Amino acid sequence: MEKIYQILSISGTDPSGGAGMQADLKTFAALGVYGASVITSLVSQNTLGIQKIFSVSEKCIISQIDSVISDLKISAIKIGMILKSSVIHIISEKLQKCFVPWIVLDPVIFAKDGSRLLNQEAENLLKNTLIPHASIITPNLLEAGLLLSRPTACNEKQMQEQGRSLLKYGCKSVLIKGGHLNTKNSPDWFISKENEIRFNTDRIFTKNTHGTGCTLSAALAALRPKCKNWETTIKLAKKWLTGAILNANQLKIGHGNGPVHHFYKVWK
Repeated sequence: MEKIYQILSISGTDPSGGAGMQADLKTFAALGVYGASVITSLVSQNTLGIQKIFSVSEKCIISQIDSVISDLKISAIKIGMILKSSVIHIISEKLQKCFVPWIVLDPVIFAKDGSRLLNQEAENLLKNTLIPHASIITPNLLEAGLLLSRPTACNEKQMQEQGRSLLKYGCKSVLIKGGHLNTKNSPDWFISKENEIRFNTDRIFTKNTHGTGCTLSAALAALRPKCKNWETTIKLAKKWLTGAILNANQLKIGHGNGPVHHFYKVWK
């Protein structure tokens, strides 16, 4: 029997099921790994946007993490919505005490509707305390610019430059996502000290892209233990996500920007 990898997501929720923890667990299931979860915040949101965010207590988050890592053999961790500084401290301290081979950090700062998902005071702490633990970080163009206190990249040359600059915070690699570029295609750049690799995808014209960032980072965490390197991992993750976006219109969920179709390979 093929080994079943156990992957942990640390993130906020989406009760409408398209993003956040719900998207992560769907991604894990769709890609054949066992998903565990630690919830950092309870978010009232749907396809129309975010209505309200409720914090989870530090004591509760610590207890959740301890429950999971004391029992499960975690092969990779995906870190998404954190919300506040105290949670960054908690996660960083826990990562120092347990060995997990692969840490995927999605530096979630804003939601698609513009809602802030990371307190401003926590941004520097994220850079200096949590990013150094990451095997890979997956910022979009807006997030990369904010982390570097620079204008948002407008072309691929600027993307590459910002990807290199993000390495100075201590992460091993960066996947900077170019979905916000005003270009025919949607290029991403993988940047590490050893490699710079361009991944290009045809731009898909659909409004149903709710949760794409969460889903991609979760796919990277799910697939990395199975793959020999990040290049192969990213290729497989993007190929699967492209299919999920191409099939998103089949779902007809909600009245706004609907979710991608995580189970397009399973549902008939």
